[in-house]
Amino acid sequence: MGKGLGDKLVLAISSRALFDLSESHQIYESEGVEAYRRYQIEHEDEVLMPGDAFPLVEKLLGLNTRLSEQRVEVILVSRNSADTGLRAFNSIQHYGLGISRAAFVGGRSPDPYLAAFGCHLFLSTHADDVRNALKAGFGAATLLSGGARRANSNELRIAFDGDAVLFSDDSERVYQSGGLNAFQDHEREAARQALPGGPFKPFLAALHALQQEFPEAECPIRTALVTARSAPAHERVIRTLREWNIRLDESFFLGGLDKSAVLEAFAADVFFDDQTGHCEKARQVVATGHVPHGVSNELVP
Repeated sequence: MGKGLGDKLVLAISSRALFDLSESHQIYESEGVEAYRRYQIEHEDEVLMPGDAFPLVEKLLGLNTRLSEQRVEVILVSRNSADTGLRAFNSIQHYGLGISRAAFVGGRSPDPYLAAFGCHLFLSTHADDVRNALKAGFGAATLLSGGARRANSNELRIAFDGDAVLFSDDSERVYQSGGLNAFQDHEREAARQALPGGPFKPFLAALHALQQEFPEAECPIRTALVTARSAPAHERVIRTLREWNIRLDESFFLGGLDKSAVLEAFAADVFFDDQTGHCEKARQVVATGHVPHGVSNELVP
């Protein structure tokens, strides 16, 4: 990971994740690039409505105000050209978002530039760009529309799945190849061996570092693990986080139960999971990012 912005938490986000560009994207899909370009220029003074990631971005940037220094950086990373991206920047200024840096890559995948900014997380609605970012070693998720937005609270709440998100997919491979009993036996035997980190470990570590800058009783960031694991597979997770010296505020070992009710009760601003089935259910109650990583997302040739 690059060190372009020092020790800040760095989020790269696409314009379609930050703002509602559904109307102009429909023009792009049906009429092509030139019609899209004309539309954006003709409407560049019209403010875009917030997109699914807008509340998350607003709360992340709000941490800078609370800390009286810029510890979070959000970078607009777009397939647009600067010409067609002007509308997004105008909307950023309208909402008073503290976003000053951008990369407009003219129709290409932005993943080669994530390292230059030292990104911890990339959010997009373009699944191929997300896959490319994950292959390059960055935490990344495809933001799914439909989730409820929790903008009426200043507390930032982020929930994570475990295997193939915070942790590697090694244990998930055991489960898928050998079944539940083989998985439970494997995790029981390996309980004192730390799990390898997954693509979201650096982002969680950066969040945890921010949490340490607040008094515990006043911390505006709350994190949760929401996993299908249950006892005895819980022990390895707990010991792994202890070895990483990372604290999660809440942990839910659901043993295969539907995660949606817990996520709704936790009131997550966003939830990250690698399995599409979990994501489709979760998106009905919270903003959800699909992490197309690991054995559950391997593309069949």
